[in-house]
Amino acid sequence: MRIVFAGTPDFAATALRSLIASGHTIAGVYSQPDRPAGRGRKLAPSPVKQVALDAGLPVYQPESLKTAEAQAELAGLKPEVMVVAAYGLILPRATLDIPDHGCLNIHASLLPRWRGAAPIQRAIAAGDRETGITIMQMAEGLDTGDMLLKLATPIRPDDTGGSLHDRLAGLGGEAIVEALHLLARGELKGEPQNDSEACYARKLSKEEGQIDWSRAAADIERQIRAFNPWPGSYTDLGEQRIRIHQAEVLPDSIPGKPGTVVIRDRSGIDVVCGEGLLRITQLQIPGARPQSASDLINGGKQLLMPGQELR
Repeated sequence: MRIVFAGTPDFAATALRSLIASGHTIAGVYSQPDRPAGRGRKLAPSPVKQVALDAGLPVYQPESLKTAEAQAELAGLKPEVMVVAAYGLILPRATLDIPDHGCLNIHASLLPRWRGAAPIQRAIAAGDRETGITIMQMAEGLDTGDMLLKLATPIRPDDTGGSLHDRLAGLGGEAIVEALHLLARGELKGEPQNDSEACYARKLSKEEGQIDWSRAAADIERQIRAFNPWPGSYTDLGEQRIRIHQAEVLPDSIPGKPGTVVIRDRSGIDVVCGEGLLRITQLQIPGARPQSASDLINGGKQLLMPGQELR
């Protein structure tokens, strides 16, 4: 089929690689305009743009697809279908109607479970046991279009936002190739979503990473995994901000004020939670790299001592 692809981050770049390898004709690749990156804040291409350039594909980077000029440019590519993955720009109705078969979105959840910007992290934080990829016919609502194809994967007890992202990115590539194969044969059928089953996966923020020790230990542990690598989870000890990279829920419970350190040894740093006990096993103190609790103790740092309170 003759495809136009639209996407920006690594998640979308993985799908684009799969499409390039699949033998379809990619008439053009859309990605957001180059943004400043790195310490020098120099303009850098998005991961999708870089994949497209490496493959010799034409790249388009309009600031918006709402203008008549941008829509005429897209129409000139004569796409049979447009594939969209984490593009980051709104596609108005006029744009959705340009391709013969409309626009297909690669969405990182089993719709209608998580609609919105951060379905991967929200699924982990909520304690979901399964997630996956939904290929969806795009409509004007927020991830509300008909479901065309789904591929599922379990959420493992040690999955982080990063590990699940990478697995779903690969699954997204598989799913869109399969969906286009079915579309070409006239066998891709849509199923309406049940809106009553939908949850909103709101965009992540740095502020959301602060740990609330009044919550249950199991909830905090899932947050730490969900927000790894971004936005990360942190807690404050006095004026020092401590980032928590790994933790585990303990079967024991010790009475005390939530946020109080009760045990500190080489196996971890145990903190009282609103419900249960959380053991911090990997952390990062100001000015240092991530380290284990054992390395912190071996380094002689008098931090996270029993009786100290985190907030």
